[in-house]
Amino acid sequence: MHEPCLWIVKSEQETRELGRRLAPLLQPGDVLALEGDLGAGKTTFTQGVAQGLGIDAYIDSPTFTLIKEYHGRLPLYHMDVYRLEGADEDLGWDEYFYGDGVTLVEWASRIQPLMPEETVWFTFHVLSTGEREIRLHLRNDRSRRMCEELSGR
Repeated sequence: MHEPCLWIVKSEQETRELGRRLAPLLQPGDVLALEGDLGAGKTTFTQGVAQGLGIDAYIDSPTFTLIKEYHGRLPLYHMDVYRLEGADEDLGWDEYFYGDGVTLVEWASRIQPLMPEETVWFTFHVLSTGEREIRLHLRNDRSRRMCEELSGR
């Protein structure tokens, strides 16, 4: 078992910057699962990804709308499934997961059975110092390649 890629970020700006650095590596059909406590940086990271994709719109959490769509170098589908009762709610997931855009899913473990096999999983934790620990878990080939490119390995 390999250690996951790990970053300690000291600010919202550093969290956004990690997302911006990831954006050029993204391809149509990429699905990113974002797990972590409330306020840990999932939406801030998504803002950086959006900026890196050339999206000028303000990105906020789609907690009450479930899915927000944005258009840049690639379409960005930002989902927040926190309020879903379970994975059995059919909301046309496949159109997003296997489409021509990039999908970021906050609280993805709530619909884990529906997530594609090549999903790239990130976890966000608030440390006692107030810094954030962001981990990219090496579950598949796609996540390993992203780790290598992001960390210069």
